[in-house]
Amino acid sequence: MNSRIITELSEISDAYDALFCDLWGCYHNGIEPYKAAVEACIAFRRKGGHVILLTNAPRPSQYVQEFLDRIGAPRESYDAITSSGGACQAAIEAGEFGQGIHYIGPARDVQMLTDIGLEPSPVADADAVLITGFCDDRYQHPDDYAPEIAEWKRRGLPLLCANPDIIVDRGDERLWCAGAVADLYQHAGGKVVYFGKPHAPIYERCFTMLKEIAGAPVPHERILVAGDGIATDVAGGRVAGLDTLFVTGGLAATDLGPDPENPDPAKLARFLSEHGESPRYTIRRLR
Repeated sequence: MNSRIITELSEISDAYDALFCDLWGCYHNGIEPYKAAVEACIAFRRKGGHVILLTNAPRPSQYVQEFLDRIGAPRESYDAITSSGGACQAAIEAGEFGQGIHYIGPARDVQMLTDIGLEPSPVADADAVLITGFCDDRYQHPDDYAPEIAEWKRRGLPLLCANPDIIVDRGDERLWCAGAVADLYQHAGGKVVYFGKPHAPIYERCFTMLKEIAGAPVPHERILVAGDGIATDVAGGRVAGLDTLFVTGGLAATDLGPDPENPDPAKLARFLSEHGESPRYTIRRLR
């Protein structure tokens, strides 16, 4: 499958009025922003474009912004943030899944419930299970949740997955995400409700937000999606009917050749074919 390899966003930026930009592996590495990516977003905005940071972070957008502030990401590099956690929290707050929500994830993200006046429910009293991530993503494996999965399945509980990602890179560490447990539950026959990329609702939220920012609807052909997740960013952009820019230096970096700045075209073509995706453009790092 063909994908045009570019070296800088400026090669194609005149064709677009908006950029939906992934965070982990594209804009930052979980520890610090990528300087070149930040500069690319700032340059895109200076020429009149709009940047929405579109993330599968399992927490509301205001907490994502606080995190970006802490790691030194300048606010001038983006217009707004849309997160899978925010979409999930909104659905829970609307009462779509009952009031008894059993929580799975690190303690820092229980605010997904407490911020809207809910306390985590024991699984025996739950209407649904919310998973934001692993309780300890450095030491746990998805299979460690087999007993919980069996219990959720026995009770017929829907699993609300606030982060569809399977893995993420934090610095030099590769960590499991909530999507890995959700995938196991789905294969066990359980019902999973996904929030975030690559699922359509998160893009609808972005379109609404972009319309408010731009003052009018932006045609889909003038919107570009950038990210390193072939199954989330690229697949999601395709489903939403948008052009995609595949950032190969993130999750797929080791699959595409030894030179971090020049993906091997043959390996890239094979990788895309194996995943059934054909991003319009490919870039090693967003710059």
